[in-house]
Amino acid sequence: MITLLGSLLGFVSSTFPSLVKLWQDAADKKQELAIMQLQMQMQAQGNQERLEEINTQADIAESAALYKTYNTGISWVDALNGTVRPVLAYAFFLLYAAVKLFSYIALPDNGSVPFVMLHDTLWTEDDSAIFAGIISFYFGQRAMNKLREGK
Repeated sequence: MITLLGSLLGFVSSTFPSLVKLWQDAADKKQELAIMQLQMQMQAQGNQERLEEINTQADIAESAALYKTYNTGISWVDALNGTVRPVLAYAFFLLYAAVKLFSYIALPDNGSVPFVMLHDTLWTEDDSAIFAGIISFYFGQRAMNKLREGK
């Protein structure tokens, strides 16, 4: 009986190192799989960052190409090209001021109307929105240009 028990114990104990080796091999493969997944995630993140960098460089190149067309090398053409926006802005401001002035003149008996009523009649919520939009555009553009230039 002891012989049989010894044989059985010897057989089981001889498989123990193989079982430990199989368990260790499974754990190693699980760890390698986790490492590969992390590497794939890092590579995907690197590819995403590279794609963003390429898009940013394309935007910069597009802006440079657009601004390049403004400089012809002919001084009077470049000067005229640079005055288009300001001249249009001043012209529309003068037109707007003229419309408001004529609106004031067209009011019946405007000498006896209190200023508060004149203000509410001539300067509406739409006027405030237009004024805020124009001022925000011009000063916002200047701020963005300064940020872009790094000043």
